Amino acid sequence: MKIGILSDSHTWIHPQIITLMNTCDRIIHAGDIMEENTLNVFTAPLTAVRGNNDGHLAFADIEMLDLPGGKLVVEHGHEHGWQTPSHESLRETHADAKVIIYGHTHKQVIDTDVSPWIVNPGASGAVRNRGGSKCLVLTIDNQQSWEITPYNFPDNA
Repeated sequence: MKIGILSDSHTWIHPQIITLMNTCDRIIHAGDIMEENTLNVFTAPLTAVRGNNDGHLAFADIEMLDLPGGKLVVEHGHEHGWQTPSHESLRETHADAKVIIYGHTHKQVIDTDVSPWIVNPGASGAVRNRGGSKCLVLTIDNQQSWEITPYNFPDNA
């Protein structure tokens, strides 16, 4: 099973991220979509949450998925610290998760040293993407082991 993970599109998603996401079995968006029709480019089942710029969208603030090998939790993260969401707070709030996905900072993070894992795909759009649009792919194999692969697509691609 392949799960594409993105966040912080701010109305535009890098074309290579769209292509990659559409090879996945499921797609997760961790908020700051801003315009719901931005997501119409995806063909796989989509789970999305509201970011701090998405109050007008009809998504939940938190989503949970039971997957082979554990629970995945998605939220935008801004409720756990405005500048930089606290990994400690996220872990405390979702202690029963295997992985917690958040966005908000536009910075790609893969923190798998402590359980639950904390990941941020980075900005999938052009806003504050630090030189390239980013995303992650979570692969769950038949033995239910989880692997996270980061992607970075330069702005000039």
